[in-house]
Amino acid sequence: MRPALLLLLGIALVLAVLGSALAGSVHISLAEILGAVFRGRPLSTVDREILVSIRLPRIFAAVIAGSALSVSGLLFQGLFRNPLADPYVIGSSGGAVLGASVGIFLFPAVSVGGFSTITLLALAGSMTSITVVYAIARVNGRTPVVSLLLAGFAVSTMLSYSSYFLEALDQDFGVGSRVLASWLRGAISTPTWTQLVIAVILLATGLAGSLPLARRLNTLALGEEYASQLGLHIETVRILIILIGSILTAVAVSLGGLISFVGLIVPHVARLVLGPDHLRLLPVTALGGAIFLLIADTLARTILSPAEMPVGVLTAFVGGPFFLYLLRKTRQELQA
Repeated sequence: MRPALLLLLGIALVLAVLGSALAGSVHISLAEILGAVFRGRPLSTVDREILVSIRLPRIFAAVIAGSALSVSGLLFQGLFRNPLADPYVIGSSGGAVLGASVGIFLFPAVSVGGFSTITLLALAGSMTSITVVYAIARVNGRTPVVSLLLAGFAVSTMLSYSSYFLEALDQDFGVGSRVLASWLRGAISTPTWTQLVIAVILLATGLAGSLPLARRLNTLALGEEYASQLGLHIETVRILIILIGSILTAVAVSLGGLISFVGLIVPHVARLVLGPDHLRLLPVTALGGAIFLLIADTLARTILSPAEMPVGVLTAFVGGPFFLYLLRKTRQELQA
């Protein structure tokens, strides 16, 4: 079943990319795109600029961010053995918010290597907050899951609200406040091709690192005590999962801000279809997340055309009811 499903998802992703390339306030026909790709017919200067400089970078950014969030969600759900876990569960979002706020309000015009300081500081804030959370939760050489979750919640909340002090500098609600508001709602950016190459490298690194961890998550699902008896070094696995999951989350944050529920919905739906085997779930989740976020972003930028809706708003309307369903289902299972 898995090869057929992967082939189906691959075809769906190609169709989603093609459909997204066609969608927009400026019409570019399918015949024009196919003619340019297969027959070498040049597009008009305006159409080429729109397609190559705006639509395709944003399409690939959505694909990368969706895949990264979904795989990160799969890793964290497996680690915590909880379907309600998502990529921001251990505090990465709070650090990202504070880092982005510093870039937006203090260094808005500075860039390093083609990356804005908003992106770089969001990445740095995300990784730093996760490091702090892990250090706080670690006791006597071990990191209890409950302590990790509680520390993540506390640190993330404190750092998120710390951005208020920077917002207070922008008393007239100027450009900085509007950029931060858009970033917090989750809005896929239009990155440069250099940024996309770096993001692809980080995504590929995260996916490659997730493969051996998938086997260990299968063992960990049997229970920590039994996994230890089988020779699994639980603390090492936990550190690696947090590291890989955080890298993937940081990639998504750098491309689209805080996009909620993608890492919650996609892994859970994949698990309902394929079962609990993380090796089978990994490629399906990566492709499914890419398709899901690409379709959501395409709708977000076209449904109110020529205006745009942050994709995070759309995923929240889909993910909110789904989260409540999971919460109710989990509660019923605990009471049974």
